[in-house]
Amino acid sequence: MSEVSNPVANRFESGATLTHESASAALAAGLQRIAAGANGVDCAPLAQFDSSALAVLIAWQRAAQARRAPFEIVNLPAGLASLAQAYGVDTLLSARH
Repeated sequence: MSEVSNPVANRFESGATLTHESASAALAAGLQRIAAGANGVDCAPLAQFDSSALAVLIAWQRAAQARRAPFEIVNLPAGLASLAQAYGVDTLLSARH
């Protein structure tokens, strides 16, 4: 009997803040989670962010792709989605609002 993995259980939360000041630590923490098998990030708690958040999300996604693993960004705040669109990187994110 094989176990069916639950993709939701393999997501980690972004945290409430993802700005220039916290980007390096958030990037490192997320990369560790991805290396351990995380397949997505839930951005629901994300309340304070700047363009650094986009760089971190893209880096996480690319790290998962390098491992040939799926990676899903869920609950992306509308403001961050708008910022991604303004910078022209929205097509790089596999994000759901």
